[in-house]
Amino acid sequence: MEKNKFYITTPIYYVNDRPHIGHAYTTVIADVLARYNRFKIGSDKVWFLTGTDEHGAKVAQSAEAEGKEPQAFVDEISEEYKNKWEKLNISYDDFIRTTEARHETVVKEILTKLKSAKTPQGKDVIFKDTYEGLYCVGCEAYKKEEDLEDGKCPDHGKAPETLSEENWYFRLSDYTDELKQKIESDEIKILPADKKKEVLSFIAQGLEDIAISRANVDWGIPVPFDKEQTIYVWVDALINYISAIGYPDDEKFKKFWPANVHLLAKDILKFHCIIWPAMLLAAEIEQPKELFVHGYFTLSGKKMSKTLGNVIDPDELVEEYGADAARYLIISQFVFGQDGNVKVDEFPIKYNADLANGIGNLASRVLSMAEKYCEGKVPDKKFDADLDLKKIWQKIDKGFSDYKIFENLKEIWEVIRWSDTYIDETKPWVLGKESKQEELDQIIYNLLEILRHLGWLIKPILPETSDEILKRLGESESDCSYSDAIAVGKIKSGTKVEKGEALFARK
Repeated sequence: MEKNKFYITTPIYYVNDRPHIGHAYTTVIADVLARYNRFKIGSDKVWFLTGTDEHGAKVAQSAEAEGKEPQAFVDEISEEYKNKWEKLNISYDDFIRTTEARHETVVKEILTKLKSAKTPQGKDVIFKDTYEGLYCVGCEAYKKEEDLEDGKCPDHGKAPETLSEENWYFRLSDYTDELKQKIESDEIKILPADKKKEVLSFIAQGLEDIAISRANVDWGIPVPFDKEQTIYVWVDALINYISAIGYPDDEKFKKFWPANVHLLAKDILKFHCIIWPAMLLAAEIEQPKELFVHGYFTLSGKKMSKTLGNVIDPDELVEEYGADAARYLIISQFVFGQDGNVKVDEFPIKYNADLANGIGNLASRVLSMAEKYCEGKVPDKKFDADLDLKKIWQKIDKGFSDYKIFENLKEIWEVIRWSDTYIDETKPWVLGKESKQEELDQIIYNLLEILRHLGWLIKPILPETSDEILKRLGESESDCSYSDAIAVGKIKSGTKVEKGEALFARK
């Protein structure tokens, strides 16, 4: 495995649900991290995977309700996801669909491998048994009485069905000790710390063996050793992380596995942080390096709900604000990893304050002054301002390594505030009237160099705005390495700069 690489995944999104701002949140975060790592270590060393989860009883029922065949139904919604990610400028390297042949082949291979495997206690990993229990079609999962509220699934508000089926089971209970040890030691690293604690608490309650097939669900991948059964949708879905990169023999798999990070929301924590690692242990496949679990968010204090009509389509944001601003508004509301509240009514206020009057206004001021006082060229000076750009880059780099997206945004906007204060205190317009060109040149050089750094700092978050700022400064990614980009004093004297149009029109 290549050490200097970065493989990041989003969960694959269930096609029973049309793409909304919740899906966009995880995907934009993943895109920011992928873009930063491409910038730092090179595009050929980064792989960013997303996709759609397309099997299961719930999908078949939804397709039937719309009078469509399941394949036609999933084709349509999968395309919706792709279209929305394109509008949000999501730079994924691959989009996996669980109805693709490449995925089905690997799923069957893994099931066959597990069928012949033994647990640490020497028992069959997979066995057949009959189970009777409460099953929520909405969750595609069995429930216990204690999971319910007033006899109903808390997520779907419906009473689960009582099912009795003979299915194939995965002997999850035999992996209790090994999972506990690996999670406690961070060999399987679960972040943030409270989610690690939650997983360990779940394990401490005792792990039960789980069904991995269904007997009466036709819309799924057939169990390779039992054509009467289809593979349970969650088992099928989890395998996407290795099927997409060509497990077991493809060069891409050898280069990028294990994943550096699986990003996921806390509602699928059990599947990713317990079942998936146990499956990998049983199949003797290396564990992902980290699993980062983020929280839920409300919209203006209310849970997202189709019934309430407050599910935001990312397209609406892009149409209103543009792709970069939509990305920013989606991820700038609260700390990544925590529950939070998206204040929809304040989108225009935040857009104007942070983008139009923030980075947009600063770029306009600096470039206008360069045109007015320095003939539109970078003055022949060296950087000499009381702003430690090297330290800022160190904080940003650590921030991205620690998934501190929100904190990095604050750090970048502190640079913008510092620059505005610097302009107000040095008053270039006064120096211009007094013909103090030496002092003016130094101030303008400092500001142009800071703006150049801001152009690179915002690149993972606001890629189009970054390109535009750097273009106006006569700089481009094609001829600038990461080390050059973050170095202090690299803007070239004599380079022609131009003000251009406003980066963000005020709303």
